[in-house]
Amino acid sequence: MPRREPFMDLNLVRTFVAVHETRNLTVAAARLYVSQPAVSQALAKLRRALGDPLFERTGRTMEPTPLAQSVYPGFRDSLVAVDRALDAVHTFDPRTSEHRFRVAMSELGEIGYFPALFSAVRTQAPGVSVDVVPLDLDRLPGWLGRGTVDLAVTSLPLTGSFEHEVLKFEGYVALMGRGHPLATQGADLPGYLQAHHAVVSGDSGRPTLEAALRRVGASITPAATVNHFASLPPLLATRDDLIATVPVSIAAGWATSWPLAMRELPFELVGAEVSLLKRTTAPHAAALDWFHRTALRALRGEPGEFSAIGAPPTPDPQD
Repeated sequence: MPRREPFMDLNLVRTFVAVHETRNLTVAAARLYVSQPAVSQALAKLRRALGDPLFERTGRTMEPTPLAQSVYPGFRDSLVAVDRALDAVHTFDPRTSEHRFRVAMSELGEIGYFPALFSAVRTQAPGVSVDVVPLDLDRLPGWLGRGTVDLAVTSLPLTGSFEHEVLKFEGYVALMGRGHPLATQGADLPGYLQAHHAVVSGDSGRPTLEAALRRVGASITPAATVNHFASLPPLLATRDDLIATVPVSIAAGWATSWPLAMRELPFELVGAEVSLLKRTTAPHAAALDWFHRTALRALRGEPGEFSAIGAPPTPDPQD
């Protein structure tokens, strides 16, 4: 009598993938719209079928065993293929959907790119919601791998094999008040190094700038460090002894609404590659594909709306 191959229920595969991606039975149950005991029962069947514990509790998380880590990519990819086949029959309709998406962005991304992204989404899908999650590069691979966020916009390389599309290449310039000496004389290297610099503590471009300065045997010591890019325009506009090194799109936007001037850097600084990354998890594949396509069309080549951090209105002398 021929030996029967083991049968794997698709619902068990869904449960395994959900627990692997969330590391939490309660969250996995919520994703699957079942009770937590149902998830526990499914895991028990999987453990018997595969002859392995699969997940072990560590504090509040369920950590996968080596076997679970090895089978997850195949299970996930198979589930994505099944979901896409089902989506071809039951298509995602943005006009009627009430789906909620999450996108990870830096402060600058939220200021410059989110308005265009949100406008593109709501134009096609008036019932869809989009939440911005503050970008955390250390946690982002896990977020994308587990489905905590759907997309991410970042200018720094990321560990992991995530689908990514280049949105733009961003150069850098020196930004300063119009009364700063370098605004009229031009920013040569001695003048740039001798100037007082303002920097943003969480600026992802800082390592690139510091590496470029090391190549010319130089470094800078910040005179002022702020927490947010939004603090720079009013600071530079009122202090003619400060300069900041910022992306071109930001400088161009702010120079139109603040009394600021931008000048080319007196050394070579390779521009940053801004990319759109996509999660690898299985649920809602058709919705994710639509969101990714919509974001890509909205943001590719987008100059950014950084002038949104505008100067205060000039008082009317007649008031």
